[in-house]
Amino acid sequence: MPLVVKDRVRENSVTSGTGTITLTGAVNGFQTFSSAIGNTNTTYYAITESGTANWEVGLGTVGAGTLTRDTVLESSNSGSLVNFGSAAKDVFCTYPAEESVYQDLTNTAYAPQFAASNGLVLNSNTVSANYTIPTNYNAVSVGTITVNSGVTVTVPSGSNWKVL
Repeated sequence: MPLVVKDRVRENSVTSGTGTITLTGAVNGFQTFSSAIGNTNTTYYAITESGTANWEVGLGTVGAGTLTRDTVLESSNSGSLVNFGSAAKDVFCTYPAEESVYQDLTNTAYAPQFAASNGLVLNSNTVSANYTIPTNYNAVSVGTITVNSGVTVTVPSGSNWKVL
């Protein structure tokens, strides 16, 4: 069940409650979750309920015409599953800010979910192939990094290596 994120994925629903969302088809000009993401795959989703202040952003699993709400990242219900009413809902694929990796106008990269910036994050990983750290990156470790026998990690001059 790989994580898949695609553009222009948007469907409607009238499902109420806190359970699995039944999707009723793509909005004109958009794709269905099943066709774009693929059944059994996971994706980031957002749900908004028409005429209310109810909304939810999370990670869900796509089924044939359904979306299971597996993990809520943020919501109008203090980060918990929203108990949606019977009003129409807009359900779409999104890329949540708290899960994103991005670069600002000064070319500084940020990975907030790893508490890192402008760097390669190695966190309790095993390095199983030779690897050279790019010269414009910082490598930050917050756990144990195991380098397999016979494998080298090269830190070129001009790189900063920080072990936290």
